[in-house]
Amino acid sequence: MTSFETRPANASDIPLLTALDHSCLSDYVWQLELRRDLGQVSAAFREVRLPRSVQVKYPRDPSALTDQWMHRDLTLVAIHAGTPIGYLCAGLESASALAWVTDLVVASEQRRRGAASALLTAAQAWVLERGVRRLILEMQSKNQAYIRLAQKFGYDFCGYNDQYYPTQDVALFFGRAVK
Repeated sequence: MTSFETRPANASDIPLLTALDHSCLSDYVWQLELRRDLGQVSAAFREVRLPRSVQVKYPRDPSALTDQWMHRDLTLVAIHAGTPIGYLCAGLESASALAWVTDLVVASEQRRRGAASALLTAAQAWVLERGVRRLILEMQSKNQAYIRLAQKFGYDFCGYNDQYYPTQDVALFFGRAVK
Protein backbone atom coordinates (compact mmCIF):
# COMPACT_ATOMS: atom_id res chain seq x y z
CA MET A 1 0.00 0.00 0.00
CA THR A 2 1.30 3.46 -0.93
CA SER A 3 1.47 6.21 1.67
CA PHE A 4 -0.47 9.39 1.03
CA GLU A 5 -0.33 12.79 2.66
CA THR A 6 -3.66 14.48 3.33
CA ARG A 7 -4.21 18.19 3.80
CA PRO A 8 -6.93 20.80 3.37
CA ALA A 9 -7.50 21.76 -0.25
CA ASN A 10 -6.43 25.12 -1.59
CA ALA A 11 -7.45 27.05 -4.69
CA SER A 12 -4.52 25.78 -6.78
CA ASP A 13 -5.73 22.17 -6.27
CA ILE A 14 -9.13 22.74 -7.88
CA PRO A 15 -8.15 22.50 -11.58
CA LEU A 16 -6.26 19.24 -10.94
CA LEU A 17 -9.12 17.76 -8.91
CA THR A 18 -11.87 18.66 -11.37
CA ALA A 19 -9.80 17.04 -14.15
CA LEU A 20 -9.74 13.66 -12.35
CA ASP A 21 -11.71 10.76 -13.80
CA HIS A 22 -14.69 10.82 -11.43
CA SER A 23 -16.35 7.71 -12.87
CA CYS A 24 -15.84 4.22 -11.49
CA LEU A 25 -16.12 0.66 -12.73
CA SER A 26 -18.56 -1.64 -10.93
CA ASP A 27 -19.63 -5.27 -11.09
CA TYR A 28 -22.46 -4.93 -8.55
CA VAL A 29 -25.44 -2.75 -7.72
CA TRP A 30 -27.50 -2.48 -4.58
CA GLN A 31 -30.90 -3.02 -6.18
CA LEU A 32 -33.89 -1.34 -4.51
CA GLU A 33 -37.15 -3.25 -4.19
CA LEU A 34 -39.97 -0.98 -3.05
CA ARG A 35 -43.34 -2.43 -2.04
CA ARG A 36 -46.44 -0.39 -1.42
CA ASP A 37 -49.26 -2.25 0.23
CA LEU A 38 -52.35 -0.80 1.85
CA GLY A 39 -51.07 1.42 4.65
CA GLN A 40 -47.53 0.07 4.47
CA VAL A 41 -44.40 0.77 2.48
CA SER A 42 -41.34 -1.45 2.66
CA ALA A 43 -37.96 -1.12 1.02
CA ALA A 44 -35.35 -3.80 0.63
CA PHE A 45 -31.92 -3.82 -0.97
CA ARG A 46 -30.03 -6.74 -2.32
CA GLU A 47 -26.61 -6.77 -3.85
CA VAL A 48 -26.86 -7.99 -7.43
CA ARG A 49 -23.95 -8.95 -9.65
CA LEU A 50 -24.24 -7.20 -12.99
CA PRO A 51 -23.89 -9.28 -16.18
CA ARG A 52 -20.81 -7.21 -17.09
CA SER A 53 -18.77 -4.43 -15.54
CA VAL A 54 -20.33 -1.00 -16.02
CA GLN A 55 -18.75 2.42 -16.05
CA VAL A 56 -20.64 4.42 -13.42
CA LYS A 57 -20.84 8.11 -14.23
CA TYR A 58 -20.22 10.48 -11.33
CA PRO A 59 -23.57 11.84 -10.15
CA ARG A 60 -22.50 15.49 -10.18
CA ASP A 61 -20.81 17.61 -12.82
CA PRO A 62 -17.18 17.87 -11.62
CA SER A 63 -16.78 21.32 -13.20
CA ALA A 64 -19.72 22.58 -11.11
CA LEU A 65 -18.15 21.25 -7.93
CA THR A 66 -15.78 24.23 -7.63
CA ASP A 67 -18.51 26.47 -6.19
CA GLN A 68 -19.80 23.71 -3.93
CA TRP A 69 -16.30 23.04 -2.50
CA MET A 70 -16.11 26.61 -1.28
CA HIS A 71 -19.28 26.05 0.78
CA ARG A 72 -18.19 22.76 2.37
CA ASP A 73 -16.87 22.72 5.91
CA LEU A 74 -14.10 20.34 4.88
CA THR A 75 -12.34 19.65 1.61
CA LEU A 76 -9.30 17.41 1.96
CA VAL A 77 -6.88 16.33 -0.74
CA ALA A 78 -4.70 13.24 -0.92
CA ILE A 79 -1.20 13.95 -2.18
CA HIS A 80 1.13 11.44 -3.83
CA ALA A 81 4.57 12.44 -5.13
CA GLY A 82 3.66 16.11 -4.60
CA THR A 83 0.50 15.93 -6.73
CA PRO A 84 -3.15 15.96 -5.57
CA ILE A 85 -4.64 12.61 -6.62
CA GLY A 86 -7.94 12.62 -4.74
CA TYR A 87 -10.29 14.58 -2.53
CA LEU A 88 -13.03 14.30 0.07
CA CYS A 89 -15.73 16.90 0.82
CA ALA A 90 -17.82 16.99 3.98
CA GLY A 91 -20.27 19.26 5.72
CA LEU A 92 -21.20 19.63 9.38
CA GLU A 93 -24.72 19.65 10.71
CA SER A 94 -24.15 21.14 14.14
CA ALA A 95 -27.74 20.79 15.36
CA SER A 96 -27.59 17.03 14.75
CA ALA A 97 -23.92 16.63 15.78
CA LEU A 98 -23.18 14.81 12.55
CA ALA A 99 -21.03 15.26 9.48
CA TRP A 100 -21.89 14.25 5.95
CA VAL A 101 -19.29 13.12 3.36
CA THR A 102 -20.71 14.12 -0.01
CA ASP A 103 -17.75 13.46 -2.29
CA LEU A 104 -14.85 11.01 -2.23
CA VAL A 105 -12.85 10.75 -5.46
CA VAL A 106 -9.45 9.24 -6.24
CA ALA A 107 -7.63 9.32 -9.60
CA SER A 108 -8.35 6.06 -11.42
CA GLU A 109 -4.67 5.08 -11.66
CA GLN A 110 -4.25 5.54 -7.89
CA ARG A 111 -7.29 3.54 -6.75
CA ARG A 112 -6.96 0.53 -4.44
CA ARG A 113 -3.70 1.84 -3.00
CA GLY A 114 -5.00 3.49 0.17
CA ALA A 115 -5.75 7.09 -0.84
CA ALA A 116 -9.48 6.84 -0.08
CA SER A 117 -8.69 5.18 3.25
CA ALA A 118 -6.25 7.99 4.09
CA LEU A 119 -8.86 10.63 3.23
CA LEU A 120 -11.59 8.90 5.25
CA THR A 121 -9.26 8.45 8.23
CA ALA A 122 -8.33 12.15 8.12
CA ALA A 123 -12.01 13.14 7.86
CA GLN A 124 -12.87 10.97 10.87
CA ALA A 125 -10.11 12.68 12.90
CA TRP A 126 -11.35 16.11 11.77
CA VAL A 127 -14.95 15.47 12.84
CA LEU A 128 -13.83 13.94 16.13
CA GLU A 129 -11.91 17.14 16.93
CA ARG A 130 -15.16 19.07 16.43
CA GLY A 131 -17.25 16.92 18.75
CA VAL A 132 -19.25 15.31 15.99
CA ARG A 133 -20.95 12.11 17.12
CA ARG A 134 -21.80 10.50 13.77
CA LEU A 135 -20.36 10.48 10.26
CA ILE A 136 -22.54 9.66 7.24
CA LEU A 137 -21.16 8.63 3.85
CA GLU A 138 -23.25 9.28 0.74
CA MET A 139 -22.75 7.14 -2.37
CA GLN A 140 -24.41 5.80 -5.52
CA SER A 141 -25.97 2.34 -5.32
CA LYS A 142 -23.61 1.15 -8.11
CA ASN A 143 -20.41 2.40 -6.48
CA GLN A 144 -19.18 -1.00 -5.29
CA ALA A 145 -15.71 0.25 -4.29
CA TYR A 146 -17.11 2.96 -2.02
CA ILE A 147 -19.65 0.58 -0.47
CA ARG A 148 -16.81 -1.87 0.29
CA LEU A 149 -14.71 0.95 1.78
CA ALA A 150 -17.59 1.99 4.03
CA GLN A 151 -18.06 -1.60 5.21
CA LYS A 152 -14.29 -2.03 5.76
CA PHE A 153 -14.34 1.02 8.05
CA GLY A 154 -17.30 -0.32 10.04
CA TYR A 155 -20.04 1.85 8.56
CA ASP A 156 -23.54 0.39 8.50
CA PHE A 157 -26.24 0.97 5.92
CA CYS A 158 -28.54 3.60 7.45
CA GLY A 159 -30.78 4.82 4.63
CA TYR A 160 -31.33 5.73 1.04
CA ASN A 161 -32.97 8.32 -1.17
CA ASP A 162 -34.45 7.30 -4.51
CA GLN A 163 -33.70 9.62 -7.46
CA TYR A 164 -31.42 11.66 -5.20
CA TYR A 165 -28.81 12.72 -7.72
CA PRO A 166 -29.28 14.79 -10.91
CA THR A 167 -28.63 11.48 -12.73
CA GLN A 168 -31.74 10.08 -10.95
CA ASP A 169 -29.59 7.41 -9.25
CA VAL A 170 -30.39 6.03 -5.83
CA ALA A 171 -28.19 7.37 -3.03
CA LEU A 172 -27.15 5.01 -0.25
CA PHE A 173 -26.14 6.27 3.17
CA PHE A 174 -23.76 4.48 5.49
CA GLY A 175 -23.07 5.80 8.97
CA ARG A 176 -21.23 5.13 12.17
CA ALA A 177 -20.53 6.72 15.51
CA VAL A 178 -17.22 8.55 15.61
CA LYS A 179 -15.05 7.66 18.60
